[in-house]
Amino acid sequence: MVTRLLHQVASIVQRKTLQELVSLCLLAATAIWLFADVVMRLVSDWYHDDNYSHGFVIVPLALYFAYERRDQLRLLRPRPMTSLGLLVVAGSLVLLVAGTLGSEFFLTRVSLVGALAGSVLFIFGVRHLRILAFPLLFLFLMIPIPAILFNQIAFPLQLLASRFGESVVALAGVPVLREGNVIILASTTLEVAEACSGIRSLISLLTLGILFGYFSDPRLGVRVLLAFITIPIAIISNGFRVAGTGIAAHHFGAAAAEGFFHTFSGWLVFLTATAMLLTVGHLTRVFWPAFVQRPQPVQQFS
Repeated sequence: MVTRLLHQVASIVQRKTLQELVSLCLLAATAIWLFADVVMRLVSDWYHDDNYSHGFVIVPLALYFAYERRDQLRLLRPRPMTSLGLLVVAGSLVLLVAGTLGSEFFLTRVSLVGALAGSVLFIFGVRHLRILAFPLLFLFLMIPIPAILFNQIAFPLQLLASRFGESVVALAGVPVLREGNVIILASTTLEVAEACSGIRSLISLLTLGILFGYFSDPRLGVRVLLAFITIPIAIISNGFRVAGTGIAAHHFGAAAAEGFFHTFSGWLVFLTATAMLLTVGHLTRVFWPAFVQRPQPVQQFS
């Protein structure tokens, strides 16, 4: 495999003039210089923020999706869109400068993906960009949501999980009172914090739903369905987690809502949500089977 890769690199070098190789090297060096800090901060967020720890697998998967399309790309002749490509790259650099000056990391990270798309346009053209659209769009899953939008999503999810948990706990015959995102039991009080809002499992499950749809069914409609179905699945499963924590805390004390039991319930709920997603995928194939064109009988002429 290494020998084959070296042969491919050698053939590319033979086809390129020295001027073209120098230009490509300068372009790569400039990109590394511009976006090095952006990438390092992004990787740091993946490492320190559990909501986006899945970011480490996004880039390898995007590269794999691009590699899958190598045969389609090989059949196309490059038709560079120089003006449009430069415009997209310039717009991305404006976002980079604005995000850097305003300490808005979301803009700098979006500019990275935009610069990649603009470079494809500039070097290869629209048809190549169309084929690489999914891998490039998939990269947006590695970018943390801006704080202002994150809070707008997390707080309603906290209240929703609290209401759901209160209802299930009451149905289980446990005396319960809710005030906002605080669930009051006879023996203890539980607060549905931001970390328990379910946004972490929602983001991870959405990524899993996109991957599951991509690998399990070639139809765009099914893929979109499996991606969007992860939203109610994540909300419902997190609501049952809150309810289960409340019931356990009522019977076994506050320790059941802390430490190992709290962490274990999170993993258990995510596994349950994953099983629900797989079940939906199976039911989709049963009730919405893919159309398979049957071969027509061969007619014989005398």
